[in-house]
Formats: sequence, C-alpha cells, structure tokens
Amino acid sequence: MDKLVVRGGKPLVGDLHVSGSKNTALPLMAIGLLTDGPVTIHHIPDLKDITTFRKVIEVTGTTVTGDASDHTLVINAAGLNRPEAPYELVKRMRASFYMLGALLGKTGQARVSLPGGCAWGPRPVDLHIEGMKALGAEVELDAGYVVARAKGGRLSGGRVSFEPSSVGATINVLLGAVLAKGESVLENAAIEPDVVECCQMLRSMGARIEGIGTRTLFVQGVDRLDPVTYTNCPDRIELGTFMIAAAISGIPGKPVTIHHANPEHLGTSFLESFERTGAGVLIKGSQIQVTAPEELRPVSIRTDVYPGFPTDLQAQWTVLLAKAVGNSKVHESIYPDRFKHIPELHRMGVNAIIVGDEVVIEGGKRIQGTSVMSTDLRASVSLVLAGMIAEGETHVLRVYHLDRGYERVEEKLAGAGIDIERVRYDEWADPD
Repeated sequence: MDKLVVRGGKPLVGDLHVSGSKNTALPLMAIGLLTDGPVTIHHIPDLKDITTFRKVIEVTGTTVTGDASDHTLVINAAGLNRPEAPYELVKRMRASFYMLGALLGKTGQARVSLPGGCAWGPRPVDLHIEGMKALGAEVELDAGYVVARAKGGRLSGGRVSFEPSSVGATINVLLGAVLAKGESVLENAAIEPDVVECCQMLRSMGARIEGIGTRTLFVQGVDRLDPVTYTNCPDRIELGTFMIAAAISGIPGKPVTIHHANPEHLGTSFLESFERTGAGVLIKGSQIQVTAPEELRPVSIRTDVYPGFPTDLQAQWTVLLAKAVGNSKVHESIYPDRFKHIPELHRMGVNAIIVGDEVVIEGGKRIQGTSVMSTDLRASVSLVLAGMIAEGETHVLRVYHLDRGYERVEEKLAGAGIDIERVRYDEWADPD
C-alpha cells in the first residue's frame, strides 16, 4: 500500500497546474454511450476512478481507447450489446450509477448494481430511480441490482422534480431524457458546473435542451445523437484545494500561480470567503495568482449547493482555519457526518470540536506531524495540507482514497517546493 510522507515547513512557491475535472469527466464518458460513432473527450485526468469507469463501460461491449499520458479517451458504443453494470465494478465508485440513465436512454433497458463509493454518509439513489420512473421506465430491484425497462424499448419522457436538488440525479435523468420520445421537464435541477458541461456536450451532439444553468431544464427528446469531440473543464475542487494550499503555506507577498483554472466554477461563496481570509487573489484569464497574507483571518463557512460553498472543500477549509489565528466554525449542510478527518487532525494537535453538523475550530495552535489515516477522498487531501504546515514529518496512510480524485498531487506539490514523497508500506507490519 502507498502512503505520502510530508515534511512540514517548506513554503509553496512557483506554479501549480489543475487537471481536468474528475466529477465532470465521468458523466461525459457516460454521454459517449448515447451515439454509435467515436466520441473523443480531451483533458481526462489519469485517475483510478476514470480507470474504473472505463472498465464499467467496456463491460457493455463499448470500445474505449486512449492513452493516459495524453489525457484523451475515445468511446465508441457501436458494439454495445450488454446493458449491464456489474457489482464488482460499481461497488468501487458511486458515479458508475450514471450507467442507469445512459443505458436506458440508449437501449431502453438497464441492469445496474446499486453503488458503493466513499466510506461516509448515506447518499441514496431514490431520486435517480424515481426520475427514471417519471420518464416511463418500469423499475424493480433484483438481488442488489436496479433492473429497468422502457415500455416499447424507448423512454417516453416526463416531468421530474428533484427534492432535494442533486447533481448525480439531474445528470442521470438527462442521460435518459435526451433520447426519449417526448418532452421532459426537470424541476429543481442542479446547476453545478458538472451539469452545465454535460448539457453543453449533449447539445453539441444534437440534443435539444433549454434552460441550461437554471433550475428548470426542458428537454425535447431526439431520435439520435451525433459523435463529437469535446474538451473537459478544469477540476474546480483541485483548484480550490491549491488555492487553500497557497494561502496556508505560501510565502507572504510572493504569489503562487495556478494554471488551467476556471474560478467561476468555484461559486461566489468560496471566492468571497477566501478573499476575506486576507489572501490575495488575482485572476488573469485561466490563471489565478494567490498570495499568502502575513496572518490568515478565520472565516466561518456553511456548505451549500452551488453557488454556495462546496462540501468537497469543507475538509480543506478546516485546515486553513486551523492555521488562522482565532475561533471559527464550519457548518456542513450537505452531508452532516462528513467529519472523518477531524479525529485525524486531533492527532496532529488541531483543536476542533464536532457539535452536531458543525465543527468549531480554535486556530493558530501548534500543529505536529504524525501518522494519520485517510478515510475518504477530501479528508485525505486535508491531511496532506495539514502535513505541509505541521512541525516534523506526517505520514498520510491509505492514499488510495486520494488517488481517486487527485492526479499525481505529490508530484505537483513537490514541483512547487513542498517536501513530499510517495512511499510503499506494509500496513500490517509489526512496529520496529
């Protein structure tokens, strides 16, 4: 197993480069199933989740080609003959459930395992299933699988209302609706950049979608979609993570430049909160320069759906608050139990107390390096950030969580001055 060893105290300097968005790349790959020709997608990150979803897609008989080194995949569903997504693969990643909408839309039938994913929080798929029923699918559960069929072999379309709003459910229903016989209306749809990017790719293929970027989407089903070449957007969560890294470990007065960035995708709440910490932000097209202040100000936040503060940046923000001098809190309104990183930060000396769906942090205290355990994707990177500003050496164990969503992050950070390396270890070895 791999771990990251971080030796704290080295400043972050120079440049960082943002990879393509994982959360957008996965549904874009699913969109590739909706036409019979080759669909080329550029700027795909080289991540375990991408590899897993590629295998899920290939099970159907779809051909996927491409080289991780050039970050491009070509998906050709002309040979799709098995509308199924098996448990052995779907259990590794919740986003595999996008196969439900893609297969129903393409073939009128689907057999998709109920998903797995990160080890925190209930994230039910009821919204996805009810959405497919509203589009005209007959759905039943069979031994851990969702089995869905469209009457007459093609979805009819319908009206779907998401309560609460959900990125995954919105995208899944879109995948089914674009090839339905009639019109579909998606109410209280998610407006995150992931959804907008999917709509734009579908439109480029000939889908008829109105209301993109709003809470109500109108979809007029079409008989076929055309192959396209599309470029994935930058990863907004990696961008936010790098901005936080620059604020907590950069040299005051010396900017860190982050390349291939789209700050609008972060939402207004994050950008406003970030500037209130005293960190300098200068946006130049697709570059952002972040300058660490002499002293960070504590800024309390509340996570919310886009354009609110992203829940996927909550753990990283907690580390920023641990560095800032003063008291503050983080209110998690999306997934109230998403605080698995807090006990690990306690091991490093961070004074943070969980009270219901909030964490209260006393910042400005000494942070010490030690061995800590990754529990999920965003918790993992928060421990890396803490190690960057800790005294001594931090060993972040089980970084397979980190590898699901950050492309060679240790190489990127090392190239910007951080003392960090990947090391193999035996988790069950006896201590010396």
